[in-house]
Amino acid sequence: MTIIEISKLVKTYKDSEIQVHAVNGVDLTIEEGEFTAIVGPSGSGKTTLLNMLGGLDQPTSGHIRIDQTDLGALKASQLIDFRMRNIGFVFQSYNLIPVLTAKENVEFVMQLQGRSKKEREERTMQLLEAVGLKGREDSRPAKLSGGQQQRVAVARALASKPKFVLADEPTANLDSKSTENLLNIMEELNKKEKITFIFSTHDQRVVNKAHRVITLEDGQIISDIQKNPHHD
Repeated sequence: MTIIEISKLVKTYKDSEIQVHAVNGVDLTIEEGEFTAIVGPSGSGKTTLLNMLGGLDQPTSGHIRIDQTDLGALKASQLIDFRMRNIGFVFQSYNLIPVLTAKENVEFVMQLQGRSKKEREERTMQLLEAVGLKGREDSRPAKLSGGQQQRVAVARALASKPKFVLADEPTANLDSKSTENLLNIMEELNKKEKITFIFSTHDQRVVNKAHRVITLEDGQIISDIQKNPHHD
């Protein structure tokens, strides 16, 4: 099932007097359950593309449809609500709320969604266990390592049961062991729960794990390679 459909997507910035095409006429479809990496040199448009996919940035022209909803047709308030219910985000800087525990950070989105306390607690504990943090639910971010904070961020991204998760350079601040753990967890969640992950990354380890690799250069897709996921 196609969950994301991008057509003729353009994002132009004015840089002094020059127009810079950060994304320049991208057509792309993403199916449910993909584990896809978007790669390319700095300035290739990866983050811009991800931000538009996440509704954090408006295209100059073109369309993004998520599950038949055209993002461009939503009002600002509708877009915030749509994002909260359909898209999970993982950033390279973790973006956890420092005063909240791991458990509270994960629960936060579900509170905004108005889920019951029982449902929030069950899902939170299940997710923290899935990312290998059982027993650390009451720790605040400052008491967790970078790798652990990023795993809390993954649990938080999944809490809302999103259609897909956007991960922007999620391994940028992690050592190789933490990176390997995080990628294994995400791949496992992708297999078991059919969660769709879309990465923007420079990290070869992420690229190696991805089942599909889309390469951008100067805001355009120059290659799109489908790899066979490794079956043990």
